[in-house]
Amino acid sequence: MTDGAALEGWTPEIGKGVQLDEVIDKAFDYRGNITLVKTDGSETVGYLFNRDRDAAVPFVQMFDANGAGPISIPYADICTIRFTGRDTAAGNSYAAWLRAKEAAKSARQTEKGPEPTSSRDA
Repeated sequence: MTDGAALEGWTPEIGKGVQLDEVIDKAFDYRGNITLVKTDGSETVGYLFNRDRDAAVPFVQMFDANGAGPISIPYADICTIRFTGRDTAAGNSYAAWLRAKEAAKSARQTEKGPEPTSSRDA
């Protein structure tokens, strides 16, 4: 599972061929809410907006579902991350945007008709 639409609803099992840092990177790129499950069993639902695996104590930062935060949580306290919210940008890729732009350009050209040729071209 790699793209946003495929991640929606995913609950990875850390250690079963899936590394915590990989899941954190996917959660960072995900444009929806996640549910972060801590090793003590508590859960935080919200938007993960930052992570630093190279810090002396690696951590993630998130805003909870009510907008409170930022909340910093060390990697060592994370059991797993569930992708529980809808990825608001799923299906809105650059390629889709570019296709829509080209279609609009073609439609405008069709409405205008062919370009007139200049006297220099004759």
